[in-house]
Amino acid sequence: MAGPGWGPPRLDGFVLTERLGSGTYATVYKAYAKEDLPPDLLSPQKDTREVVAIKCVTKKSLNKASVENLLTEIEILKGIRHPHIVQLKDFQWDSDNIYLIMEFCAGGDLSRFIHTRRILPEKVARVFMQQLASALQFLHERNISHLDLKPQNILLSSLEKPHLKLADFGFAQHMSPCDEKHVLRGSPLYMAPEMVCQRQYDARVDLWSVGVILYEALFGQPPFASRSFLELEEKIRSNRVIELPPRPPMSRDCRDLLHQLLERDPAHRISFQDFFAHPWVDLEHMPSGESLTRATALVVQAVQKDQEGDTKAALTLYCKALDFFVPALHYEVDAQRKEAIKAKVRQYVSRAEELKAIVASSNQALLQQGTSARDLLREMARDKPRLLAALEVATAAMAKEEAGGGREQDALDLYQHCLGELLLLLADSEPHGSGRVPQGTAQDEGVSLGSRGPGKRGVVRVCAELLHPAVTPGQLDLAWTTRSTRHTHPGDTRNSVALCTLEFPGWTPPATLGCSPHPRGLRACVVCRSPWQISGRSFLWGTLAL
Repeated sequence: MAGPGWGPPRLDGFVLTERLGSGTYATVYKAYAKEDLPPDLLSPQKDTREVVAIKCVTKKSLNKASVENLLTEIEILKGIRHPHIVQLKDFQWDSDNIYLIMEFCAGGDLSRFIHTRRILPEKVARVFMQQLASALQFLHERNISHLDLKPQNILLSSLEKPHLKLADFGFAQHMSPCDEKHVLRGSPLYMAPEMVCQRQYDARVDLWSVGVILYEALFGQPPFASRSFLELEEKIRSNRVIELPPRPPMSRDCRDLLHQLLERDPAHRISFQDFFAHPWVDLEHMPSGESLTRATALVVQAVQKDQEGDTKAALTLYCKALDFFVPALHYEVDAQRKEAIKAKVRQYVSRAEELKAIVASSNQALLQQGTSARDLLREMARDKPRLLAALEVATAAMAKEEAGGGREQDALDLYQHCLGELLLLLADSEPHGSGRVPQGTAQDEGVSLGSRGPGKRGVVRVCAELLHPAVTPGQLDLAWTTRSTRHTHPGDTRNSVALCTLEFPGWTPPATLGCSPHPRGLRACVVCRSPWQISGRSFLWGTLAL
C-alpha cells in the first residue's frame, strides 16, 4: 500500500503518478493508461494517453463496515452513466489493494473552487446547483441517496468552463422514499439535524446538505461553521431558524430555495419534486445536450402554426423555443456550431417580434372596449381626488402592460395598487349602522347591487375591465353580493377592521378584503391569500399599504 512516505503502487496497464488525495482507508492517484510508446519518450504536448484517477484501497485497513461501503460504492457506480456523476471505468484488485479506476476531473473539488474565490456569484452558483440537481434527480429516480453530500465530494471537470461531477459514493444507500436509517453517516458540517438529534432519517437529508452547499457557495462558509465540535453540536441541536446574511444580495427565488432547503424539520423541508421544479433551479431549461433538440422541435411547431395563420400559437411556440436555445448556446463548445445557433436565434427573435406586434395590434381592439366606461368614470370622479388618482394609476399600468419588454411585473404592481385603492373606497362606502359598534362584537350586513346605486357598480365594473378588458358589461349585470363585517378590537376603538366579500360568476374564490387604520396612521388593504382568478387570469394578493 502506498502511504505518505511511499511511492504509488504498481497496476498493470497504468502508470500512477501524483497523489490527488487520501482518506481513512484509500488514496487517490492520477494515472495514465499505458501505450506501446514508452511514457518517457512522450512529450507533454504529444501525450495523448487516457488520464484517469485511481482510488487505491488497502485491504488491511478495511473493517466490516468499510468493506460494505466499498462494495456499495462499486455496485452503485457500475450501473450509473450520467454527465454530472463521476464514472467508474473499471475495478481491479491484487493481494494488497483494491483499485477503482475512475474518470479524472482536472478542476479539483468544489470546496477548493469556492475558497480560492471566497464566494461565488449567484449566476455561477445556479449553474452548479442545476448540475447537482440533475445528478440527484437521476439518483432519486433509482432510489439512491448519497448521504455524504459536501463540496469535497463534488469534483469539477476542469477550471475552464467547469462541469460539476458528483463523487465518493462510499456512504450511498439504496433508499426508497419510505425507508428510514439509524446509522450515523456523513460529515457533521453538512449533516441534517435529524441525523444527529434523532438518529433517524430518510432521503431528505440530501436536500439539507444541498442547502448547506449552496449557502457556502454564496456566503463563503457553511451555516454551522464553528471553532470547536461542542459549538458545532450546539448549533446543530438548536431550534433556531437558519438566518441568511443580508450581503451579498440575492434574488428572491434563490433566497426562497435556501429557506426551504435549510428547514430543520424534515416534514417542512422542500420535497425532491418541488426542489427539481423550483424556479431558481429550473431543471427543464438547464444547459444540456437535449437543449438544442427540444428547441428545434418547438421551432418546427412554431413554423407550422405560423404558416397556418395561428399567430398567437406561433408566438408562444417561438418564445418557448428561445427558452431552450439560450441554454443550448451555453452548452455548445464548438465555435462554428455556436455561431450557427446564434444566427438561427436572431432569425427566430426577429420573427417573434413581428408576431408580437401583430398580436398587440389585434389586442388593441379589445383594450378599446373598456375605454368608454373608464372615460365616463373619470368624468364622474372629477371631484373625487382619490378615485381619480386610482384611475390614473390604472392607466399607467395598462401602458406598461401594452409596452411589454419585461414590464409585466411593474404593470401588475400598479394594477394591485389601483384595485386596492378602489376596493378601499368601496369598503368606505359601506354603512356602519346607527351608533358605534360595541367593542369585541361584529355586525353583519348583506347588500345587493341594486340597493347600492350606480357608483359602486361603476367601481367594480372598472376593476374587472382593468384586469381583463374582454369582460362584458353583461357579465357584471348578473347577481352579486357583498357582505361586510366590522370588528372592533377590545381596548382600542380606533382599530376597527372591515371585511368585505365580493362574489361574481366566474371569479373563484370570492375576493375578500380587509380595511383598517395602519398603526402609523396609514390605511392597509389585505386581500385573501388564495389566487383571485378572473376569466382565467390569476392574481395572488398580499398586503398593500396605501
